[in-house]
Amino acid sequence: MNRTEDRPLILVDEHARAWSPKTARARFRAGLTGPTAGAAAGYTQANLISVPADWAYDMLLFCQRNPKPCPVLDVTDAGSWTTVLAAGADLRTDLPRYRVWRDGELVDEPADVLGHWREDLVSFLIGCSFTFEWALTGAGVPIRHIEQGRNVPMYVTSRQCRPAGRLHGPLVVSMRPVPPEHLAAAIRESSLLPAVHGSPVHCGDPSGLGIDDLAGPDFGDPVDAEADDIPVFWACGVTPQAAVMASRPPFAITHAPGQMFLTDARDEQYRVA
Repeated sequence: MNRTEDRPLILVDEHARAWSPKTARARFRAGLTGPTAGAAAGYTQANLISVPADWAYDMLLFCQRNPKPCPVLDVTDAGSWTTVLAAGADLRTDLPRYRVWRDGELVDEPADVLGHWREDLVSFLIGCSFTFEWALTGAGVPIRHIEQGRNVPMYVTSRQCRPAGRLHGPLVVSMRPVPPEHLAAAIRESSLLPAVHGSPVHCGDPSGLGIDDLAGPDFGDPVDAEADDIPVFWACGVTPQAAVMASRPPFAITHAPGQMFLTDARDEQYRVA
């Protein structure tokens, strides 16, 4: 499932942190791909899932029942590829890489989905934990995957989401190793941003989530931890993709894990205090 040839954008262009979202989207539209952690500092990133209109209510209900992994930032009209989160953006072209699903099977990972787009698709933009990484960094919390130039590791857990209509599936989490002295700050800062997953769902022993091997993530890249680092797990917006694999809708389009939509919204808009 990993695409290790796609490297973080901060490695492709040392100025990616200072890009505006509009600049980032233009570069993606022109063909740049790679995980977006560390890009466009201060701007909210979002996961994408587009489903046929006759599955849209099930998806909306799934998100409502599972707000931790699926905090909805916007929902489009059927067939629309625009969003109030980014003026002039095109959801079909302005992400680094996409995934196309048929009957729950991954069939393509293109850099745009113009050739796959359907007029009945309803798109959901879901908060992403890359957004709160700036808050963690500001509080002195090291972000190991950015330091190491890797995509964040993501894992399918043994916890099941609350089903909704025809949709069901496991919770997916992202993991960041955190030094013990920074754990309280990581929990505090992420908890102030519930619209982008908020506080962790688990800290410590990964077996508590049914994860056997941190070195073998289901999505993204393994990350090297320091000897005393504590693995900290946050609910992840790849969870709808796990629901697609489990529930097998006839068609869906999603972002590639770690390769997000850059919105024009500022992070502070979603901070609760």
